Amino acid sequence: MVVFGLFTVVPILYAIYESLFTSRIIGGTVFAGFGNYSQVLSSGPFWGGFIRVIIFGAIQIPVMLVIAFFFATVFDLGVARWGPTFRTIFFIPFAVPVVVAAIMWGFLLEPTNGPVTHLANLFGFGGTNFLSSGLILPSIILIAIWEWTGYNSIILYTALKSVPRDMVEAAILDDTPLWKIIVRIKLPMVRPAIVMLIFLNSIGALQLFVEPQILLYQGGAITNTWTPIIDVYNTSIANAQYNLGAAMAVVIALVITVISVGSMAFRRRRGELA
Repeated sequence: MVVFGLFTVVPILYAIYESLFTSRIIGGTVFAGFGNYSQVLSSGPFWGGFIRVIIFGAIQIPVMLVIAFFFATVFDLGVARWGPTFRTIFFIPFAVPVVVAAIMWGFLLEPTNGPVTHLANLFGFGGTNFLSSGLILPSIILIAIWEWTGYNSIILYTALKSVPRDMVEAAILDDTPLWKIIVRIKLPMVRPAIVMLIFLNSIGALQLFVEPQILLYQGGAITNTWTPIIDVYNTSIANAQYNLGAAMAVVIALVITVISVGSMAFRRRRGELA
């Protein structure tokens, strides 16, 4: 609790304190009240970044969870030979640091010499720039799916292991098709884990920062307000508006808190939490 207080609660309280002031060239730091929050709430680019990460999460999370559930089911049923080896390989992308993964994908998607670009040219999609304004969001979605599918599949695989074996064996003895066993027995049993992952990944989507920031340095069409966190970073560091950046950070924290509390209330109502 002491560590949690020092590294989580204290910084949040300090950010709230900083957000109530503003620094001026003439006059120094003065109390601004909710002036910074009024500026944030009326900022079109800031909320435009929010809409962008919502679109990102609405596409990335369902696709990733479907892929993760598919592989978790394959591993759980023992269909794949050398299951432990494949589980390890599938989990490796999560072990790769996010910065390294973003740099690697930036090289693969590089518009001139990138291997993926050359592959697209071979299939008749010449001149494709995966880092352009029209394709940068799908490219980051692809990177995030590659990074996080293994982690989510391990969580779902662990949940599938908790499904009583006698239920599955009884269904097999009744000649139940495999897809019905998966959809009607296994999927409902792991629904709490899926709901938990939806909320956790939603919070992660709101904190999207590293991948677009790295791709910016590699020529990606990323603006200073592309995501809310990038907007906070550029406002606080590049523009030295620390108080306004603190207000942005507090607003983001409130949104994440609402999602977290909503997640707990939703899961408690469904009996998933005591």
